[in-house]
Amino acid sequence: MRHDTAGRRARLRAGAKLGIYIHLTAYVAVNLVLVGVNLSTTPQYLWFLWPLLGWGIGLFAHWFAVFVGPRLMRRLVEQELEKEHQGR
Repeated sequence: MRHDTAGRRARLRAGAKLGIYIHLTAYVAVNLVLVGVNLSTTPQYLWFLWPLLGWGIGLFAHWFAVFVGPRLMRRLVEQELEKEHQGR
């Protein structure tokens, strides 16, 4: 049973990491197209920066949730458990 749970958690983590890599690939591909369209049509106004920035913020949030969030949550839970243990 425990091995099953560890395997499930590992698959979830691997899926989350794969998701960020897919998101990053789409971000780069789409924004390269937007840069090309922008520079070939209206090079005097660099509008491609707006979707690059907006989507970049979303991509950063996704990266944070996948790579930083779980470690941060684990550390906070450990701190709370330590406080609980000391309080008894």
